[in-house]
Amino acid sequence: MSERPPANIWRITFALFMAGFATFSLIYSVQPLLSEFSREFHLDAAASSLALSSTTGALAISILAMGAVSETLGRRGLMFGSMCAAALLNLACAVAPSWPVLLVARGFEGLVLGGVPATAMAYLAEEAPPDRLGLAMGLYVSGTAFGGMTGRVAMGIMAQLSSWRVALGVVSVVDLVAAVAFVLLLPRSRHFVRRTGLSISTHLYAWRGHLRQPGLAMLFLVAFLAMGAFVSVYNYIGFRLAQPPYRLDQGQIGLIFLIYLVGMVASSWAGALADRFGRAPILMLGAVIALAGLAASLAQPLPLVILGVAGVTIGFFVAHSVASGWVARLAIANRSHASSLYLLAYYMGASMLGSAGGWFWRWGGWEAVTGYCGGAMIGVLALGVAIGRTAPSTRPESR
Repeated sequence: MSERPPANIWRITFALFMAGFATFSLIYSVQPLLSEFSREFHLDAAASSLALSSTTGALAISILAMGAVSETLGRRGLMFGSMCAAALLNLACAVAPSWPVLLVARGFEGLVLGGVPATAMAYLAEEAPPDRLGLAMGLYVSGTAFGGMTGRVAMGIMAQLSSWRVALGVVSVVDLVAAVAFVLLLPRSRHFVRRTGLSISTHLYAWRGHLRQPGLAMLFLVAFLAMGAFVSVYNYIGFRLAQPPYRLDQGQIGLIFLIYLVGMVASSWAGALADRFGRAPILMLGAVIALAGLAASLAQPLPLVILGVAGVTIGFFVAHSVASGWVARLAIANRSHASSLYLLAYYMGASMLGSAGGWFWRWGGWEAVTGYCGGAMIGVLALGVAIGRTAPSTRPESR
């Protein structure tokens, strides 16, 4: 029997649901505003996407450092401090007088936010019972989906009713409240062992060890490709829907992000299925669903476009939920280092591939964007096959 009873599992997962909500609503609050930034600051689509890419790029770098710091400082306090500082910086973005100032504030926001995703996965791996880890990780990812959806939808509606500055301010205050709820709910770590006196070489050794493990290295690449494709779809779908024949306004475009609700359900469902049937088949299923969604989004009727974006959303969250939980299972030691590498790849995909999607939009419109994202998801599918052949934990564990 496990020595870690599941008594606090729901309290833990709800607290981390709040952390995921706050983190992702802050990160992606600017995504539905890209066309607004283009108009106000006289930018093209690729340049306006830097409002998001500056945050995710800084976040990718920060995650490595924060994962290492958490081994010494602990998980709970670091996550709380990161959430509060990021919300305050997002509030600064709401009053930024110029585009460069807004980009700098968004970059710093990414740097401080690294403390949440870098440690949340490690906290779950340490505190959740092994037979509930997939479910707990799925619910955490659901929180990120809910935060991403709420931030985007609320921003679109509030920007339509008032201004993007007011909308950013409101989201920032809501996430400060979420940070307080998080720290009140999350139990103190029972299985975390503080490690002092860690040198840079110690961290480098841990990261190198994870990169040399084929299964983990391929999962990091899955994160890079899947997140890059997903962010590209949501970055540029607004530009498509604002043009003829759709001509949707900012509030209507924001409502498209309600599709994230299916991502919430899919991530929880995928985590439980992976625990039961094995991780590789469910990871590949996610890639196939995303590819089908991309194909459907090429259709002209608006309902089919929305259905296609829903397919991409389901496929991404299935793949991400399975891959993130798999990393926690494969990393026997130095779990925070493994989590930080996974999230480094994840956010570098959002930053690099998400911005590069703007070139495809400018070159060939939505058809070029879907071809670009389809290539990335085919890569995810191929990696799922390869990981299933090389990594352990591909079959459900014996009960």
